[in-house]
Amino acid sequence: MLSPQPTAMQDERSPPINDDSGLLDAYSDAVIGALERVAPAVTFIEVEHGAAQGNVQARARQPLRSSGSGFLFTPDGYLLTNSHVVHGAERITVRLSDDNRFAADWVGDDPDSDLAVLRIGSPGALPYGEFGDSAALRVGQVAIAIGNPLGYSKTVTTGVISALGRTLRATSGRLMHDVIQTDAALNPGNSGGPLVDSKGRVIGVNTAMIPQAQAICFATGINTAKWVISQLFSHGRVRRAYIGVSGATVPVATRIVRHFDLRSATEVHVLELIAGSPAAQAGVAVGDRMVAIDGVPIDGIDSLQRLLDAGWIDRDVELQLLRRSTLLRLKIRPVEMPAQNP
Repeated sequence: MLSPQPTAMQDERSPPINDDSGLLDAYSDAVIGALERVAPAVTFIEVEHGAAQGNVQARARQPLRSSGSGFLFTPDGYLLTNSHVVHGAERITVRLSDDNRFAADWVGDDPDSDLAVLRIGSPGALPYGEFGDSAALRVGQVAIAIGNPLGYSKTVTTGVISALGRTLRATSGRLMHDVIQTDAALNPGNSGGPLVDSKGRVIGVNTAMIPQAQAICFATGINTAKWVISQLFSHGRVRRAYIGVSGATVPVATRIVRHFDLRSATEVHVLELIAGSPAAQAGVAVGDRMVAIDGVPIDGIDSLQRLLDAGWIDRDVELQLLRRSTLLRLKIRPVEMPAQNP
């Protein structure tokens, strides 16, 4: 027996079939449009770090080669990459998206933010990436990473912004702040490439991944990069203040906090002093515990590093520290942090 055919009323009551093809097409169009805008500006960077002694049989010196990514941010050939990609390089070659190669000139490098600026010469205007605003980002928005992972050039991965305001330890040992976390896959060789939004604006510089984790990757926010670029263009370096101590973050006993009315329950325990440094000249001693500078609490070694920007250079300030059971106030004049050789 044949089953009865559904009536028109039954058809109207039937649940609609879900069709996400429109959404997928819109997502694909957004990604493709972003790539068309920024991909021509993405570069492949080949680096030679000098010669290393070969084995006894070869009796030859071979250059140490590595590679990474970068991207042009002006039409006259300035480009951004990671400091750890090019720091210490003797020769840098930049390959553009059209496979043309150029020798790169060194502009400046800031290991503390893991950023570096290079320049290539070109007879005409070059494609470049437009900067976005990393302060306006929201968790969950689309993030697109472009680079040369494992040597595979022009590779694209997509994901979302997983978190904002992360901190990450740079190779210099300093803590980088306001780092973007994304699940757009990164691999060795992606370093220095752009992280862009769905409109093709650069929102970050890809910098690191967690090798043992899945989809936990990081990028330096583009607003940090803008500041670093302005410093490198103005001074050839990033200016930061320096007092010449190394230390560790330690807790303060509750009774000490209450007795001296301190604003933080942690402090910096001085472990080492650099001879002749501003701290040494001011009378700071190993074992002292720094609690504030010009009234601003020092709740840890990372907050001290963050606090000592260029505005403190060559300015007399008051350093508060605990020495045994006494609160001391010393006059100290921070100087500019010595430049690190590229």
